[in-house]
Amino acid sequence: MTTPTGHPSQPFYPGPPFHHPHGGYPAPSTPVAKRIPENEPFVVRPNIAKRGMLSAGIVLIVVLPVAFLAGLGIVSTAEPEIRSGAALGVLGLFVCLLTAIALPLGIQLWLIGSGGPVLALSPAGLWIRTRPTRGQAIWMPWEAVGHISRRRWSLEKMVVVTPRDARMLQHLGVFTRLDSAPLSVLYGSGLAATLNFADRPEAEIMGAIVHYSAGRCPIT
Repeated sequence: MTTPTGHPSQPFYPGPPFHHPHGGYPAPSTPVAKRIPENEPFVVRPNIAKRGMLSAGIVLIVVLPVAFLAGLGIVSTAEPEIRSGAALGVLGLFVCLLTAIALPLGIQLWLIGSGGPVLALSPAGLWIRTRPTRGQAIWMPWEAVGHISRRRWSLEKMVVVTPRDARMLQHLGVFTRLDSAPLSVLYGSGLAATLNFADRPEAEIMGAIVHYSAGRCPIT
């Protein structure tokens, strides 16, 4: 991974020694914002068009064969004089089914896109969303990051951030914990940003993380 174009190289920081998160130290406080600031040196935004096209393709691949076979069965067993009406009924049912699937999918895409960036990096630290369908984000200095890794589940590839002290996430609230629970189960942390549905290539994102972290946290 190389230094992102246009950014000076960062010096190496060994970072503070790791302390056990429950070794008597107070829980660290960290800023929380409704949206990731867009004036950071390196900002990653979601690619809604790419995600939407893939989701629509999957829906059509799954729904079309089922609808075709079901419609063919209904029309072929109908009486000849009502076959045209049966065909129209099948078509209407297909449209209703697509609408029922597309509506929640569209709402989810809108929520993801309207929340702004998913990740932002600077020499001092990073911003990352705490809720996948909202813009709420947390600021973490590089010294507070315990580990950064890449994880894949199904079609989604994520960069996952694990804090050194998990207590720094306790003040984010119940709704945040519920919203990020699926990410925690699938990826091991609720702090995750998409890599393959972002507006930048994966190699550029990971290269920027290596560049700005400057050795202050392990990256795998």
